[in-house]
Amino acid sequence: MKKFILGGMTAMVMAFSANTMAANFVAGKDYTVIKNPGKVDVPGKIEVREFFWYGCPHCFKLEPYMQTWLRSIPKDVHFVRTPAALNKIWEANARAYYVSEALGIRKNTHLPLFHAVQVENQQLFDQASQAKFFTKYGVPEAKFNSLYNSFAVSGKIAQSNQLAQQYQLTGVPAVVVNGKYIIQGEDGKVTQVLNYLIDKERKAK
Repeated sequence: MKKFILGGMTAMVMAFSANTMAANFVAGKDYTVIKNPGKVDVPGKIEVREFFWYGCPHCFKLEPYMQTWLRSIPKDVHFVRTPAALNKIWEANARAYYVSEALGIRKNTHLPLFHAVQVENQQLFDQASQAKFFTKYGVPEAKFNSLYNSFAVSGKIAQSNQLAQQYQLTGVPAVVVNGKYIIQGEDGKVTQVLNYLIDKERKAK
């Protein structure tokens, strides 16, 4: 499988990950406190939920930092990736993401789909174009199409929209920590604030 380097930012990612800042980040400046906290999927674990869209250049810039962070994710943390579906174009990409999950090929298609849209400028923003894209990963178009509007995928879309409304999201990327805090940004500071809030939640238990 061909490996994709997102944004050519490997050195920068290493620099940020090596800098384990002990700074005290400030609510309202470095992160937002959610007025109506949400429930977590796995009780007892600290949830980190990343909202994104494949067509978002800021999400693409953040991705290598999140990938680096995920390689050393703490055992008491549960990570959830949630494609935002705030409009019809975003929803199309969100449906493709959930189809990849249903087929068990998300790990194979997630980064290549990002790369295709952001680097190769492929217009993969509707069902037909995405169905064709997925054939490169052994998924017949008919199989993709059968899942695209399925009850299970539509249910995931509804959940994504419900969470976006509850957290009052206005854009992506947005990283929600334990249903209580939102971090927005596109660089290594996001994961620094993320680790700070995880530690804050850990101490609060």
